[in-house]
Amino acid sequence: MIAIVESRADVASTHICSFLREERDWEVLEDESRPDANGGGTYYRTDGFELRSFDELHIDLERPAEIFTDEPDLLVFASRHAGDTGSLLTGHFTGNFGPAEYGGERDALAAAAPNALARLLEAFETYAPAEYDVGMECTHHGPTAVGCPSLFVELGSDETQWNDPDGARAVAQSILELGAADRSTAEDGTAGDGCVTPHRERQVVGFGGNHYVPRYQRIVEQTPWAVGHIASEWALEAMGDPDEHRDVIEAAFEASGAELAILEGTWPTIERVIDDLDYEIVSETWLREVGDRPLELVRAIESALGSVEEGIRFGDRRVSLEDSSGDGSGDDDADGEAFSIVDLPAELLDTAESIDPERVRRCVEAATVAFATENGGSRVGSTAAVPSEGVPPALVESLADVLEEKYDRVRLEDDAVVAEERAFDPALAAEAGVPEGPKFGALANGSSVTVDGKAINPEEVRTDRTRRFPVSIDHGDGKICLQLD
Repeated sequence: MIAIVESRADVASTHICSFLREERDWEVLEDESRPDANGGGTYYRTDGFELRSFDELHIDLERPAEIFTDEPDLLVFASRHAGDTGSLLTGHFTGNFGPAEYGGERDALAAAAPNALARLLEAFETYAPAEYDVGMECTHHGPTAVGCPSLFVELGSDETQWNDPDGARAVAQSILELGAADRSTAEDGTAGDGCVTPHRERQVVGFGGNHYVPRYQRIVEQTPWAVGHIASEWALEAMGDPDEHRDVIEAAFEASGAELAILEGTWPTIERVIDDLDYEIVSETWLREVGDRPLELVRAIESALGSVEEGIRFGDRRVSLEDSSGDGSGDDDADGEAFSIVDLPAELLDTAESIDPERVRRCVEAATVAFATENGGSRVGSTAAVPSEGVPPALVESLADVLEEKYDRVRLEDDAVVAEERAFDPALAAEAGVPEGPKFGALANGSSVTVDGKAINPEEVRTDRTRRFPVSIDHGDGKICLQLD
C-alpha cells in the first residue's frame, strides 16, 4: 500500500490531493482515534492507496507512516517546490547530511525508495504539461524518521504553479502511476497491493554535484540503475570532515539499499571513507556498460579480461555463471565454464576497421560476451570473452563481408580469410614513365594520364594482390577457433 500525506499548510499539497480524489473513486472513512490535525478524522482509501491529511508541513512530521491503517510499503509526500526554477515537477528523498535546518534530525536520513523515484520520473515525463520541466534533486530537509521508504513529489516553483490545475493534475496522475504493478523489479512484481517496489536490484548513491542533479537523473532515465540518497556539494560542506561523519555516509548506503556509489567532483577523503566502509565507487561509464547484466558475470569478466575503466566493453552475447565451475573464465580448464578468453584475429580486425569501424564494432558486439578496446574505447582491441561453446561462425563471416567493401573477391578457407584485389602498382607506373606526383594519384584513383604524349590507362599499371588473414575454422562442430599466435 502507498501512503499519501497531504499538508493543509501547503497550498500545492492540497491542490494535488484534490486532483487525487478526483482521479479515483475513494472510500471515505473516519478515524476517531486521533485528531484531525494529525491524520485522523476523514481519510480516503482506494486500491493500493490511503490518503491522510495533516495540519503541519510535511518536513515537521514524525513517523507519519504509523498513522496509516496498514503498514505502508511506500509513503509519498505531495508537496510544493519553491525556487527560481520556473514550472517544474520534481522528486527527491529526505535527510540531513549535516545540521537539521528544515526539519528532521541532524546527520540522519530517511529510508529512500530509488525504484519508486525512477518510476515517478517516467510518469512525470508522461503527464507533465508542455511548459513544465522534469527534475530530480539531492537529499535535503526533513523528515528523517518516516517509518517506511518515502519520497517527496513536488509541484513548483511558485504560487503560479502551485495553483495551476494542469500541473497539480499531472502530479496527481504521476503519484497514481506508482500504484501500477512493477513486474521488472520484484520476484512477483509487486509490493503489497500491487504498488511499485521501493527498491530494485541495481541502485547507487551519489556524492557531489549541485542541488539539482542532472547527471544522476540521466543515470536514472537512461540506464537500468536507480539512484538513492545524493549528498550534494553543499550538503557535504555542511557535513564537515567525512572521517568524523562516517555514520551518516554509511547511512546513505543503508537507507538506499545500495553498495555502490557515484562521485561527482573530486572528494579524496570521501573516497577513502567509502573504501574503509567496504563500499565501492564506480563511474557512470561502468553503470552504462554493465546495464542489466548479471553482476557476478561482470565481476568474472573484469577479473579475467580487464576492467571497464581499462576499456573493456560488453557484447550482446549473454551467458550464465550458474552452471559453470571455477570463476567462469575457463582459465582452469574446468568443464562447464561460462566463457573463454580468446585473442581476436588482429590483422583481420585492423583491416576491416580501416574500411568500416562502426560495422566492425557491431560485428564484434554481436559475437562476444565482452571485448577489449583501444584508443579511448574507439577501436576494438585484441582480446575478447566469448561463450564457452566457441566463437559464432558469423563473426568471421561478417568481418569477411566488411572486406568486400574494398576487395574484389573475398572467400573463407579452413585456415584463413582470403581477399583478392586488382590494385594500382606504383612500380608498374614508374616503369611506364609516370612521375611521382599528381599523375600518380590520378592513376591510383582510376583516371588515365598522358606522359610525353602517350596515354596511360589505369588498367596498365594494376596488378593482382592476395591477402590472407589467418583464422582456424572447425567445420566439424561449427565452431570457429580464432588463431592465438
